[in-house]
Amino acid sequence: MVTISNDAFTTRTANLLARQPALGLALGLVRDGELTDFRGHGVADPATGAPITPDTVFRIASITKTLTAVAVMQLVEQGRLDLDRPAGDDLRAFRLAPAHPGLHAPTIRHLLTHTAGLGEVARHRDALAKDFGESFPVGRPLPSLAEFYGGELRYHAEPGTRFVYTNHGPATLGQIVEDVTGETLAAYVRSHIFEPLGMTDSTLERAGLTQRLTTRLAAGHELRSRGVVRTQEMDWVTVGAAAAWSTPRDIARYLAALLPGGRAADGTRILSGETVAAMIAPQYTPDPRIPGMGLAFFRSVVAGRVVAGHQGTLPGYHSAVAFAPDDGVAALAFTNGASRPDFWLPAAVHHILGAVLGPPATVAGPAPHHPELWADQRGWYHLDARASDVRLRGMLGAGAQVFVRGGRLMMRFLTPVPALALGFPLVPDDDTDPHAFRIDLPGEDTEPIRVVFRQGPGGVTDRLCCDIMPLVLRRHARRQP
Repeated sequence: MVTISNDAFTTRTANLLARQPALGLALGLVRDGELTDFRGHGVADPATGAPITPDTVFRIASITKTLTAVAVMQLVEQGRLDLDRPAGDDLRAFRLAPAHPGLHAPTIRHLLTHTAGLGEVARHRDALAKDFGESFPVGRPLPSLAEFYGGELRYHAEPGTRFVYTNHGPATLGQIVEDVTGETLAAYVRSHIFEPLGMTDSTLERAGLTQRLTTRLAAGHELRSRGVVRTQEMDWVTVGAAAAWSTPRDIARYLAALLPGGRAADGTRILSGETVAAMIAPQYTPDPRIPGMGLAFFRSVVAGRVVAGHQGTLPGYHSAVAFAPDDGVAALAFTNGASRPDFWLPAAVHHILGAVLGPPATVAGPAPHHPELWADQRGWYHLDARASDVRLRGMLGAGAQVFVRGGRLMMRFLTPVPALALGFPLVPDDDTDPHAFRIDLPGEDTEPIRVVFRQGPGGVTDRLCCDIMPLVLRRHARRQP
């Protein structure tokens, strides 16, 4: 075990490890431009017994999306890209095509916020394919994106109106970087992000995994009913969305560069402070009471501070990062095998940050219930069918039901997942807003879900918004539970 820590960090990480089984887990805290606190637990590979250290190489999955976004924003700073110009103007390898007439062209800003109208799958048949058809066995040549999309990637909803988390927006952004610069995305990121920041153990391509790195590579595993099972190594065609490998130490350098005053080894910044601020600012939110989405970064609130971050999930690997720009601190977590880490790993980085940030300056008091509004808030709420978001539908089903049980306003998701289908009390969360609630999920390693009701014409509730990616559910006009 490798441990560098202060008291608050030690306590939080020790409690987490006692509750959540993991084959290998790396937890870190970044302050003053470096990895100041680190906890490595378990092994990188059971076959060798190699421990988890700050230099263990993990697949960081969707944190790759933020690297692609930084590359895009560098080109925006140089005037080579425009956030609000149609993305198709700079895309040469394939075309973005409307699925039906009347849709406007998506912009680069739309691609950065997952609001370009793209579905989670490129083709309907991919919904049933392994990894949505995006992964290929190691050793098999990867098709180009142009080949994978057949020369055309369709968008289904009016850009800017619908959030759908997808790999195809970041993959398209990576292709735009290639088409504008004439370099592969891997080469561009290496020369403009990794090398300036001294991230010598990071790569976007398998060819970058030198012998020096493969000896420190964490092997991906899953915890199943028959024990620890190694996952098959795969390569992803959506390189700009999910392909990167990195280490806790390298990602600490990356996060430090995004914090105020963060600079590369040669004294330069990979992005201006103004650009980083724009990436953290709310660029899309379904309601002002929901933190929403920045440019590639998800926004949340920890200890009363705005926090930006991202998580990543690939078979056998899970990761999460978060940083509080106003306080100059960041946290990271990687695992190569754990039990349901997609539920608790993002909360873990927030809890680590919270231990350092302390309680908010002002703590909200209890908020009263308003039963007189329940008749308006009760109802059936459904997911928008204009674009496909397969994973979200798989977890949440067709939508949600808001109802009254035992004298409490409740909410349940219309899903076969028992824990979500049973229902949760809606806890009033703002003493000045009777339409703002939270769901307190069970367990110490979870975070509340913010739920707000929006009123349409005539002041009647017509939709429900919550900070799950940020989710919008529309109310059925006539149905009441």
